[in-house]
Amino acid sequence: MKRFLIYITKIFTVTILVAVVLDGIYTAVFLQTKNRGKIEDVYNSKPKKYDVVFLGSSRANNHFVAQMFEDKGLKSFNYGMSGGHLFEASLLLKLMIERKYVIKNVILEADLNLSNEDEAEGISALFLPYIHNSETIKEHFSKEDNFKELYYIPFYRYIKYGTKIGFRETLFAAIHKKTNSLDNLGYYPLQKHKNGNMKNNIVNLKLLPHNKYYEEIKNICKANNINFIAVMTPMCENVVGMNYFDKVKKAYPEIHNYENVVIENKYFSSCGHMTDEGSKIFTAKILKDFFQK
Repeated sequence: MKRFLIYITKIFTVTILVAVVLDGIYTAVFLQTKNRGKIEDVYNSKPKKYDVVFLGSSRANNHFVAQMFEDKGLKSFNYGMSGGHLFEASLLLKLMIERKYVIKNVILEADLNLSNEDEAEGISALFLPYIHNSETIKEHFSKEDNFKELYYIPFYRYIKYGTKIGFRETLFAAIHKKTNSLDNLGYYPLQKHKNGNMKNNIVNLKLLPHNKYYEEIKNICKANNINFIAVMTPMCENVVGMNYFDKVKKAYPEIHNYENVVIENKYFSSCGHMTDEGSKIFTAKILKDFFQK
C-alpha cells in the first residue's frame, strides 16, 4: 500500500510539473504574438492614439467602415469582435486603458447585446493566456463561476478552451501566422449571399434595463475623458419584433437609434448583418451626424 501511494504521489507530482511547464511555454508564446487577433494586438501593443475606436459584436465588426473615418483624417480602428458580448467589449476597453491608449471617441454598438451579461466563451477564452499577467483581466474574470479553476490550476484553461487557445492556436502564434482580423483597420466586409438568412425573430429577446457591462464601458469613458457614442445598428426589413429597439431607446435614452437607416434586403448579407455596400451607407450617416465638423 505504501509503495502504491508513493507511486501515485510521483505521478501526481510529475503531472503538476508538466502542467506548469506547458502553461509557461504556451503563455510565453501568446505574450509575443500580435498578428493573430484584436485581443493579442491590444495586449502586446505599445500606447496608441485614436480619434475613434469602435466596440461591439459582429454588428460592429461588420458595420463600421473604419477607413471612411481615416479618409476624413480621423485615426480609427474597428475593435468589434464577431461572437462577442459586452463582457468582452468592456474588457477590451479596459485593456486599452491599461496599455495607456489615448482615445477621443468610443462608438459602441449597443442593441441586441444589451439582452445579456454573459461572457461569450469562444471570445473570452482569448483573454485567458494573459490572466496571470494582467490585473485587469484577472479582476474582470474574478466574478465568473469557474475563475478559481482557470486561475489556479496550471494549464487548465488551455485544455478547457483547446479549440481557441490550445496547441493549434499556440503553434500558429509561435510561427507568427497572420489572420485577416486586423485587415481593413479591423472592419470585416460582408458580401451578398443567395443563401443568407433574411428572416429574423427577436420577439423573445429580453432587454436588461441596467446591463452592467454597458454601464462599465460608459463609466470608463467618463473617467478617461472619452466621448462616448452608443448606437443601434440596422437590421433588414423582415425582422419580427422590431419594437425591441423602442424598448432600448426607452431604457437607454442616450443610445442613438440607427436601426432603420438601412432596411432594404439588398443591403444585407443576413438579416442582422449588412453587406459592405450597406455598411458604407450606414457609416457615412454616422460620420455626418457626429463628425461633420
